Amino acid sequence: MDDDTAERARRLFAGRVEFLKSAPALKFIPDPGAPEIAFAGRSNVGKSSLLNAITGRKSIARASVTPGRTQELNWFEVGEPTQLRLVDMPGYGFAKAPPKVVEQWRRLVRDFLRGRVVLKRTLVLIDARHGPKEVDREMMAMLDEAAVGYRLVLTKADKIKASDLDAVTALTLAEARKHSAAYPEVAVTSAEKGMGIAELRAAVLSDAEL
Repeated sequence: MDDDTAERARRLFAGRVEFLKSAPALKFIPDPGAPEIAFAGRSNVGKSSLLNAITGRKSIARASVTPGRTQELNWFEVGEPTQLRLVDMPGYGFAKAPPKVVEQWRRLVRDFLRGRVVLKRTLVLIDARHGPKEVDREMMAMLDEAAVGYRLVLTKADKIKASDLDAVTALTLAEARKHSAAYPEVAVTSAEKGMGIAELRAAVLSDAEL
């Protein structure tokens, strides 16, 4: 991460960050007016907390007490004028959801990924305590198929020992190398402790400027 990009990212996210809209179906998706970075992850992975940490807000994305509750795509605009948009995708891997809801999620996400020209990168969040799970691999396969480049991001890195973190990082990097659309690096973060947030913020800006 170069210092210039890091500083530009810091200043950008310290400015205007506003909720734009939610889309429960493809027809509600906003016009492609700015480059987009999407955030994907299984339910309860800490997606809302990471979004809040990156944007320096306390509740720009509200963490739900019920995993799998958000079944919509949510857009946030960054910058004045808007330089990029963040897209909070609905969490996946919700075991208690009925099959109809799961299929609806798949359709919405698949259609969005395939047809969104302004989507520059997706961040796939993985809980550092568990490493990549089968549902994460399914998401990666969906992104590979849609030819959407993505970064793997470990969350909650402060919750495990350093030696265990090194092991899960190596495991996650090995997983990334198996996938055609995956970026060959792994971001290690903790929203609670601020670990890796500045670096990820800079990566988001760099990806948006591709």
